[in-house]
Amino acid sequence: MGAPTDIEPFRHQYLDYDTLTGQLQHWASAHPEVARLESLGTSPEGREIWLLTVGRRPERSRPAVWVNGNMHGSELAGSSVALAVAEAALQLHLSGANTHGGLLPHLEEQLRGVLFYICPRVSPDGAEQVLHHGGFVRSAPRRSPHAPDTPRWEPSDLDGDGRCRYLRMEDPAGPFVASPRHAGLMLPRELDDPPPYYRLYPEGLIRHWDGHTVPEPEPLRDTPDFNRNFPWNWRPEPDQTGAGHFPGSEPETHAVLDFATRHPNIYAWLDLHTFGGVFIRPLTGAPDAAMDQDDLALYRQLAAWGEMLTGYPTVSGFEEFTYEPETPLYGDLTDFAYHQRACLAQVCELWDLFRRLDLPRPKRFVDLYTSLHRGDMERLAQWDAEHNRQRLFRPWLPLKHPQIGPVEVGGLDPSIGIWNPPPEALPDICDGIATYWLRAAALLPRLTIAGLECRPLGDDHWEIIAVVANHGYLPTYGVAAGRSRPWNDGVETELWLEGCTLTEGQPARQALGHLDGWGRGLGNMAHMPWFQRSRGSSHQARARWVVRGRGTVTLSVRSTRLGTLAQTRRLTP
Repeated sequence: MGAPTDIEPFRHQYLDYDTLTGQLQHWASAHPEVARLESLGTSPEGREIWLLTVGRRPERSRPAVWVNGNMHGSELAGSSVALAVAEAALQLHLSGANTHGGLLPHLEEQLRGVLFYICPRVSPDGAEQVLHHGGFVRSAPRRSPHAPDTPRWEPSDLDGDGRCRYLRMEDPAGPFVASPRHAGLMLPRELDDPPPYYRLYPEGLIRHWDGHTVPEPEPLRDTPDFNRNFPWNWRPEPDQTGAGHFPGSEPETHAVLDFATRHPNIYAWLDLHTFGGVFIRPLTGAPDAAMDQDDLALYRQLAAWGEMLTGYPTVSGFEEFTYEPETPLYGDLTDFAYHQRACLAQVCELWDLFRRLDLPRPKRFVDLYTSLHRGDMERLAQWDAEHNRQRLFRPWLPLKHPQIGPVEVGGLDPSIGIWNPPPEALPDICDGIATYWLRAAALLPRLTIAGLECRPLGDDHWEIIAVVANHGYLPTYGVAAGRSRPWNDGVETELWLEGCTLTEGQPARQALGHLDGWGRGLGNMAHMPWFQRSRGSSHQARARWVVRGRGTVTLSVRSTRLGTLAQTRRLTP
């Protein structure tokens, strides 16, 4: 079999819809034995929301991991990194060895039994708008239904350079001044700054303009935010900006919800965003003291791997990533995956720009997004000149705006360098996250029939004893937060007979419940040398039947999340 990397533009550039589709179709057609491509749904502009499944016999249900990217239109790097995870999973099957993580052979073998669900672009319409026109797109380039038609800025390429940057207008009451060192960089005005002063607006036109009032740009207002449209702890507008009319009201989020609820075999979920260089884990709505401590230990293990393999720290969504302290975000995808689908779920904000600028980390990681001082902004422009091919800042050029008169156009385009890493940095980011997520996938439970004995009892009777075990790290229920969900049932066995019968009063089907895994995460007392201990035999369970006659018995073991196993024995003296 050939390697899966015959074409790999995603490691070196950001892909438009046609190129991304071509990459996925190439893998699916070149390697049908391990790759299957399907559409989760269609966007309002007619683009497919692609899902690539990687694994042998993808139709056979078994433990799986999920990766999605580009839920927010401007965050293009998530698509490239999601494709890198798909490529690494393909290599496990096609080359017999993983080239991205140096995994030991036994882990590679385990991973060949895991399904990988890869949705590289949740918002194909949003990404296409950003790639071809620039400007900020939170999730998709559309307004929420029934949003009021008040005056607002709409992006438009007024100077014809193919990108939407900024407009600046000189005004004695302006809150910005130009950097004396870096063309295109604007700085917050301070008391000692001499004129000229400027106002900044997005490059575009004012819709529903009254001829004199210039509206404040509000890029998040009256537009859907897919990552506020999931059902766990959802709140309507105006309690949560971008929430939509109800959970799953957007076609893109509905497609993800539908697939997830039809596939309970997903145990781990990685939601790729930009930027910051950080993993964000549950809880989102409460402090760690309110979290199941076994789950918290699992996330400590992921955090250790994340720091080692990517350099990114891990933070609590509630304690370090609420934009207003103790004011959680509602309708978040990670919350849905963790609480409702019992997944080991997390966000990764790709691209460690703050670290590249050597900025000190504040007490709350999220404060980095509002803590840049003027010197830090100058450092950003210097970094852009030295390491980003001056993609961020462009000098200002005069322009006659059709509505507000003489302005200048230019300044910042944050698409490459702020919202997304330079393409030159993509290969290392792709490799780091792919390696990390393969290790996370190796945590999944592994159901096995550990024993099936047929013991003769005499008088043509047989005792059938089955031992079913979980040889994986995680328990069969996934994370404790979702253990009690009605769909999250345990393991059950059933004995199928041919040529023999069960003795009276015995059910063919027996429920065994959930099975523990061998892992406990990090920071568990049971690991400490002063009181090391195991859980006992809770990783396995036993079923027993007595049958009469001679023939064959087939043991079927099934679980909603783990799939089905079977073994057959012939009853012979």
